Amino acid sequence: MTTTTPSRGRRRAPTRMERAAGKAAALQRPRVILALLLLLGLTCVMLLDGYLRAEVGGDERVRDGASASKVPDKVLNGGPILTFRNGKPVTQTIPKKTIVLTFDDGPNPTYTPTVLKILKKYDVPGTFFLVGSMVSRYPSIVKQMVAQGNEVGIHTFTHVDLSYQSDARIKREMEQTQLALAGAAGITTTLFRAPYSSETDAIDNYSYPVYKKLGASGYTSVFVDTDSDDWKQPGVAKIIKWATPSGTSGSSVLFHDAGGVRSQTMKALPQYIEKMKAKGYTFTTVSGAIAKNAAAQRASGTGAGAGAGAGAAAGTSTGTVEAGAKPSAASSAAPAGTGGTGAGNGQAPVDSAVGGTGGRANGTGNGRTSVLQGAHREATGMTLYEGKALIYAVTVAEWVVPGLAAGLTVVGIAVMSRFGMMLILARRHYRQRNKRRFSWGPTVTRPVTVIVPAYNEKECIANTLESLAKSTHPIEVIVVDDGSSDGTSEIAREAARSFGMTNVRVIRQENAGKPAALNNGVRSASYDIVVMMDGDTVFEPDTVRHLVQPFADPEVGAVAGNAKVGNRNTVIGAWQHIEYVMGFNLDRRMYDLLRCMPTIPGAIGAFRREAVLQVGGMSEDTLAEDTDITIAMHREGWRVVYQEHAKAWTEAPASLKQLWSQRYRWSYGTMQALWKHRKSLTDKGPSGRFGRVGMPLVVIFQIITPVFAPLIDVFTVYSMIFVDFWASLAMWFAVLGIQLLCAAYAFRLDREKYRYLLMMPLQQLAYRQMMYLVLIHSSITALTGGRLRWQKLKRTGEVGTPAGVSR
Repeated sequence: MTTTTPSRGRRRAPTRMERAAGKAAALQRPRVILALLLLLGLTCVMLLDGYLRAEVGGDERVRDGASASKVPDKVLNGGPILTFRNGKPVTQTIPKKTIVLTFDDGPNPTYTPTVLKILKKYDVPGTFFLVGSMVSRYPSIVKQMVAQGNEVGIHTFTHVDLSYQSDARIKREMEQTQLALAGAAGITTTLFRAPYSSETDAIDNYSYPVYKKLGASGYTSVFVDTDSDDWKQPGVAKIIKWATPSGTSGSSVLFHDAGGVRSQTMKALPQYIEKMKAKGYTFTTVSGAIAKNAAAQRASGTGAGAGAGAGAAAGTSTGTVEAGAKPSAASSAAPAGTGGTGAGNGQAPVDSAVGGTGGRANGTGNGRTSVLQGAHREATGMTLYEGKALIYAVTVAEWVVPGLAAGLTVVGIAVMSRFGMMLILARRHYRQRNKRRFSWGPTVTRPVTVIVPAYNEKECIANTLESLAKSTHPIEVIVVDDGSSDGTSEIAREAARSFGMTNVRVIRQENAGKPAALNNGVRSASYDIVVMMDGDTVFEPDTVRHLVQPFADPEVGAVAGNAKVGNRNTVIGAWQHIEYVMGFNLDRRMYDLLRCMPTIPGAIGAFRREAVLQVGGMSEDTLAEDTDITIAMHREGWRVVYQEHAKAWTEAPASLKQLWSQRYRWSYGTMQALWKHRKSLTDKGPSGRFGRVGMPLVVIFQIITPVFAPLIDVFTVYSMIFVDFWASLAMWFAVLGIQLLCAAYAFRLDREKYRYLLMMPLQQLAYRQMMYLVLIHSSITALTGGRLRWQKLKRTGEVGTPAGVSR
């Protein structure tokens, strides 16, 4: 025979199968990318949520007792309002008989709205120093706060001690909080209060440079004159007492509207306001106090005297506001990078800040901000859009992460329940089927037909026939060669002759797929029971005899055998061996007792020929023809059982690529079969029984649970890194222990060697993740309407007769 060599320079045109394979591969790539993007998106959402809760990047260090030798005395002994002009510190005090109510650590969805109601009732303004992460989580509260006429300041994004942080972290804390304010209320602010700060005399050598840098950026740092210490929960009376300034001096008073249980604060606040009003005090904001100081200075003319009413003094030696200077940076330009814009000079008539009980003005009007909100700047441009994007992202995280956590809790409970149910039912199945008196009925001794579909199985077909030659049950063997191009049929005939098998028929057909080959075999079968096996599988001598005994029961239409991994001496083989014994066989024992077996394995299964013909034979509608026909037989009222003693040794995929290809086909085919038979959910009789018992179990435990399982691992890793490493690790080992217990029991029932269980921890870390990704890939393919063609795995023929299999 002559062969034609293509001329040099000309490429061979791809065959139809090659073009189909290339097209299928091209269609899969976007789905893989989509799956990875979904996983990446969920990871980002989790990290964002963790950052908001200070689980990611959290720093709980608090500096205490540090030296203040480098801090100017005029700052340590000055008022609670600190600004920097040309690098020089300037402090201001609160005017006499004036209270600046400040609230830290909010907003809080429980307490902050109550505070706002109290302030509104008494027509009193407040200054709220907000944590950016809380702003992004509760933007509507901040929006209401600003609209009500209150002033807001920054309390960092994650409530960290800035004296420990790098310049980059400080900048990030400030900018992110500004973005949160922009997204929540459309404003930025120039006010700042550091977490864990109190009075100015607590400033030390580490925190002072932070205030100086922020001051150079236009921020006004606000401290405390009077601390209610409400966080100690000392009782309402003490909170009121500690919050009351001495004499008639003005004061910046600290309360908390978040950060713990604040019920005492909620009771003390209205009583405190009534008490201070009765003493003749007025209430204002930080910017309102600055405006009062400015008005007092203007009224004094030069500011050289001791402005007792305004609480200001001339010069800078005392660290007080300078005569004729701007009130503070809070009323001048916005800090760099905030994207805020001031209206005019940021001032409104001073009278609006000094009359009555606060003379509050709400929000903004005609581009001008109220003096009480003089620190606010309207957010514009990218700052506004980025802020809204942040709020939206946080909203998504706030819904997704708790939802996932709740869903994963349900999944975890379901998985543990399944383990428990499997153990109970598997034990019951084993005890029931292994009783001495158990019998399916009269012993089945009549001959049966064994159908072996084969496509390019030259490496394995001889071993398969050799194992069948040793069968202790009378059989006829039909090898259906599905258009092999490697001489499979010739090898099969030669093997049959060499083994003296006169009961072997080899049928060749054009390549049409495994279902067509099996249907051809069923049509050609001489007997009423047909056994189906793969061309790479070998039987033990008693396999067929054990497999056909359940047909003594006339209700039984099909029997699933016990498939074993023959090439288990590699890492991948050992992982699959654990899966076969634990997952497949324990499942089948459970499904057998529940009478809803979803799949008869293609490697070993037996059918009544009339039952196969009744359901229309092996369907080509799905890639999981074994699952398809099993469900179809349930729906026709046939019973499907599991025969643990009928063992078949099959060659499992030897590489990760082949394993992915096989499991991808299995997963996708199972989804196709379930969708095809979805009407069983509403059917009556046997079909409805499977639809309402078997199908939910398969969907929950073979699709939904594995799809979400990777998220459990992601949450575990997240918890190990950002929450509690040892507690999370202990939980992981606890779950592994439960799985080991189930696996050990499964190995005991199947009388397998326990040494393979040593591979289980590694299987959980690597192999299981791959199986989850395969299922996710299959799910995306199904949801996007993709199609998948039959995929042939490369065989080595290393699985010989059972006697040669290493156990």
